Amino acid sequence: MMELTDYIATAAASAPNADSAVAVQSVWDFLVKGGVMMIPIGLCSLIVMTVTIERLMVLRKSAVMPKGLENAVNKALNQETGAKTAALKACKNSNSPLGRILTAGVSVAGRPIEAVERRLANAGEHELFDLRKRMRVLSVIAAAAPLLGLVGTIFGMIKAFQTVAESGEALGKTELLAEGIYEAMITTAAGLLVAIPAMMLYHWLSGKIERLTRELDRICVAMAEQLAGPGSNPGRLSLTSDESSDTPARPAADAIG
Repeated sequence: MMELTDYIATAAASAPNADSAVAVQSVWDFLVKGGVMMIPIGLCSLIVMTVTIERLMVLRKSAVMPKGLENAVNKALNQETGAKTAALKACKNSNSPLGRILTAGVSVAGRPIEAVERRLANAGEHELFDLRKRMRVLSVIAAAAPLLGLVGTIFGMIKAFQTVAESGEALGKTELLAEGIYEAMITTAAGLLVAIPAMMLYHWLSGKIERLTRELDRICVAMAEQLAGPGSNPGRLSLTSDESSDTPARPAADAIG
């Protein structure tokens, strides 16, 4: 009976120390208790924030296709003299993806529609690559962060069982095991907290790029018809299948659609 009483008294005395060992007082304390794998997980979260802010700035509609640029180019092309020069000036002054695509098309104005279409498609492919830049970083982090958390979990479990295995006394083993598992669960949670927002941001920004691409495609198709020289067949630029042929028509801005 005395041995049981002594055991309970000793366990009660050690309880505050166990609580203080695992208590989380701040976010920094949370990160520290997560172990070494919290470093790459933390770096991943910073990368996600940086890429997201940068892409939001680049993918603003006003930055991709400035308001009034399409009308300005159309107005310039309708001038009796200096139409091409005025249109090129309007495109270059915009310093935007749409402006650079239209610059490529205006530079070959008056040629057959095949030449105009090809030039717009090449420029559109280049601009689409820039719009999608760094998007793969978000998808990689969304896949890698849970794995980093899993590695941290494994390290935590190894530490927990190693501590118990090396302990020569039965008393306190439960607390030591719980502390290691606590560290393991922190890394798992941290990995998921980074991966889930990264995945959602990736799909949200991808949808934004798709909407911008469709609008660029619409403008380029309309502009190609206007820039093509006499004798060109505007029906070839339809975004749907050509009704007079079994072969689907290829849009002028096929590379950006």
